[in-house]
Amino acid sequence: MDPSVARAFLAAAAVFLIDIASKAAVVAALPYGSSEPWLPVLNIVHWRNEGAAFSFLHDAGGWQRLFFSAVAVAASVVFAVLIRRPQTGRPQRLAFGLLLGGALGNLLDRLARGAVVDWIDVRWQSFYWPAFNVADIGITLGAVLMLVCELRGGKTETKPS
Repeated sequence: MDPSVARAFLAAAAVFLIDIASKAAVVAALPYGSSEPWLPVLNIVHWRNEGAAFSFLHDAGGWQRLFFSAVAVAASVVFAVLIRRPQTGRPQRLAFGLLLGGALGNLLDRLARGAVVDWIDVRWQSFYWPAFNVADIGITLGAVLMLVCELRGGKTETKPS
């Protein structure tokens, strides 16, 4: 196996495992809806999001759980296939690994709890960012890395066999 393929799946596993462990710790330690200050700009909270990013469709009546779960399964399959594809460059593989780990972390949460646990709350003066989790960080970093790769002309960096 190409080492960059292994690294991509390792990145996916790291995001997934850190995500589920951190969510389990928050659920065990904080009652739903509570908030604990941690740093001047960071609170640890226990929120649940039945929708997607920024609570999109969170109050849609329940159908969104199945829809977002199906999207996560389909995306995870696509990411896994793209990681293994020989034409995929190393940076893109890492991006797909981060996306895969994030998608699987939020999928497990959605299937096990009916909603995604968000626990990182960033606030500074009047600035507020919606709560998020480690899976969301993996998804965001993967998307940014893909964007950077595309802005660089979509060039792939493959290692000769």
